[in-house]
Amino acid sequence: MKSWIRTSIAGLSLLCATGVVAAEPSVSESTQECIECHTINHPGIVEDWRNSRHAVITPGQAMKVKGFARKVSSPNVSDSLQSNVVGCAECHTLRPGAHGDTFEHNGYDIHVVVSPDDCQTCHQEERKQYADNVMAYAYKNFVDNKLYHQLERSISGTPILKDKKIHFEAPDETTRELTCLYCHGTKLEVVGTETRESDMGAMDFPIIKGWPNQGTGRINLDGSRGACTACHSRHTFSMAMARKPYTCKECHTGPDVPVFKVYSASKHGNIFTTMQDNWNFKTTPWVMGENFAAPTCAACHISLLVNTEGDLVTRRTHRMNDRLAWRLFGLIYAHPHPQSPDTSIIRNQDGQPLPTTLDGGYATKYLIGTDEQKKRRQTMQSICFNCHATSWVHSYFARHDNTIQKTNAHTNTATRIMGRIWERNYASGLTQGANPFDEAIEKKWSGLWLFYANSIRFASAMAGGGDYSVFADGYYKFSKGVTEMEEWLRFREQNAMDKPAP
Repeated sequence: MKSWIRTSIAGLSLLCATGVVAAEPSVSESTQECIECHTINHPGIVEDWRNSRHAVITPGQAMKVKGFARKVSSPNVSDSLQSNVVGCAECHTLRPGAHGDTFEHNGYDIHVVVSPDDCQTCHQEERKQYADNVMAYAYKNFVDNKLYHQLERSISGTPILKDKKIHFEAPDETTRELTCLYCHGTKLEVVGTETRESDMGAMDFPIIKGWPNQGTGRINLDGSRGACTACHSRHTFSMAMARKPYTCKECHTGPDVPVFKVYSASKHGNIFTTMQDNWNFKTTPWVMGENFAAPTCAACHISLLVNTEGDLVTRRTHRMNDRLAWRLFGLIYAHPHPQSPDTSIIRNQDGQPLPTTLDGGYATKYLIGTDEQKKRRQTMQSICFNCHATSWVHSYFARHDNTIQKTNAHTNTATRIMGRIWERNYASGLTQGANPFDEAIEKKWSGLWLFYANSIRFASAMAGGGDYSVFADGYYKFSKGVTEMEEWLRFREQNAMDKPAP
């Protein structure tokens, strides 16, 4: 177990590629103790770690790397951590006083959940960026918005037949953890301890409510937000994995956020599927045209990119909206991105927790302005220009702007019909202070913008996936749905089916 021949060989190419002299990795005594037991009990975890970059390069070696290839962004790492590779103990015994799940384990103070504030020991810049990211607030933005609660209740709540009508009870916590909070993140809390028998005798472990979870906005036991493992899965923490679209697919597959299926059907997705075996997903910086030939999610939204001359195209960012002018999904209308990652503070002109009014007007106080939108668009276009001519890029973005205007206009028509339905008391929604998502006609309305408008926008945003803007959850299904809504309303109005207000 102490030879480390396999990890030394696996790390040799990584070390040489960065100009660091290869040497047999030094493993701390505490990590070695962890490995000796967990190789027996959890061999999969140990093998994942042995195949990771953490297992073959010390922070001290990584800090010697110069230029774009450097992955350690923290200016200083304590001397005690520089000389050994990053192993079990280096992560799970770090800052024990800060973690609510710290417990004594074989002579060590261990915490189960490693948080972004632990990772920032070496990755300070990435941590700072992610903390200012809408994803980091995914839990808070969800649970602190009463309208989202109503939508969640109408989807994953328990339907109960009462007074000859379906009522939805709020989903229980276990259901929430499996559904919306799987991606948005849970709030972790230690609720007790349990004793387990092991080969070394009885051991006590914390019971953590909300665990396991790797949602992007998870509230950790040290108070931090987020989970680096949402993209860099334990215990390999692979850059290659984070750069492939399958990682993003876990939460962005649809139909409400149909990113992966649209990307897969696009020309970029076609090239990726066909050519990815010949691409290099492990090198830094990532060279456009040399290491990969078409963008993945990471290439457009996160990665540090250079051209074949070594010139910087765009810097790495873990603030996912840095290159995005528009927020396309999750809400009734597409709108400029929020200024703050905490969207729970947003109120439209009608006092609702939405970035637009129901007629599509922007809550401009809380949204980025046109100058910032232009800046973000130019950052994204700097990537496009490396493969496409100016006319191609500008025409594509003009087409995308038109798509946003058109889908918002379509949504406005559907919402006006829904407003009329509420006014006539054919359904109980916002006008009556009730859940606007739980009746059949309301589900039809919300499905129009939640599924079909989003599908059209993403087909435009990713320059492809053609049929997803037409028949496959596109304009056809939207136009069919809005027509059915209008006929539903007209039938009731023609037959004088007004109901008294409840």
